[in-house]
Amino acid sequence: MTTFKRWVLAKRPDGVPSTDDFRLEQSALPELQDGQALIRVDHISVDPGMRSRLSGDSYAPALDIGATIESAGIGKVITSHNAKLKEGALVWGGFGWQSHLLSDGRGVQALDPKLYQGKIKPTSAIGLFGIPGLTAFFGLFEIGKPKQGNTVVISSAAGTVGATAGQIAKLQGCTVIGLAGSDAKCAYLKEIGFDIAINYKTAGDLTAALKEAAPKGIDIYFDNVGGETLDAAILNMRKNGRIVVSGQISEYNTRTPRGIRHTLPFITQRLKMEGLVVYDFSVQFGEARQQMAEWVNEGKLTYREEIIEGLEQTPQAFIGLFSGESFGRRLVHVS
Repeated sequence: MTTFKRWVLAKRPDGVPSTDDFRLEQSALPELQDGQALIRVDHISVDPGMRSRLSGDSYAPALDIGATIESAGIGKVITSHNAKLKEGALVWGGFGWQSHLLSDGRGVQALDPKLYQGKIKPTSAIGLFGIPGLTAFFGLFEIGKPKQGNTVVISSAAGTVGATAGQIAKLQGCTVIGLAGSDAKCAYLKEIGFDIAINYKTAGDLTAALKEAAPKGIDIYFDNVGGETLDAAILNMRKNGRIVVSGQISEYNTRTPRGIRHTLPFITQRLKMEGLVVYDFSVQFGEARQQMAEWVNEGKLTYREEIIEGLEQTPQAFIGLFSGESFGRRLVHVS
């Protein structure tokens, strides 16, 4: 019998989550049944977008008290009574913050060894080729609709979503400006091809900083932050500009969201603003992954990972997302 550990929701967070909001449990897994497989989880993700579901309904129902915290994960099939899940296979799915699980195969996919090789590590299945990278891909192409010569501004640009969106925009012939919270992150953005990187913590008046960086205005704003950053971008949008609402990390821990202060530019500049739930494009995920894999293998698209060691560190790794301490795709190595 396998003993496993899992993090569950102990109570609903009030503001920025604390470690007391989570509880680590250890128990025995039930006996493996026909049609099931035992999966050992190797890496799990921590995602800021999960924050809203800890308090209430969001793009999906609120997580119940006592439920395993949900997240993407990759792992290995240890024992299998399921013909579709071969022993020894690397697999990924919505495994949650836990060390092992039993699965009947629903929602679990084997990693294609033809895709995950060379520059493409298995962990990218829950990063660049998972929801973050796909969010960048579809947010940019389906809502942003980049054209050669456009100016694109991306907030939280050093994260996987932002860095991927920026590199793809460059491939479309755009001028790309990234906002990040440290000089090291700004240096990274320049390394991967961003034209301009702005440290929003030291820039002072962000509206003025964006005006200086994009004197002719912004065609596409890819928003991962919301709040004051969104307002600064709105005041710098060009006529017929497009705003992609990918995330609102500055709003997730507030009881009363700040919201948008400037709406007049939506009239004068004929702006369009649209929210994105990437699962709406799930039938196209395979094509998007193949395209991004080509870019990676050609050296045109890169990704950065930040690995935190130990399942016990998962809540703190999650909480750190809201202070801007993460740098790249933050994953937890379970074992």
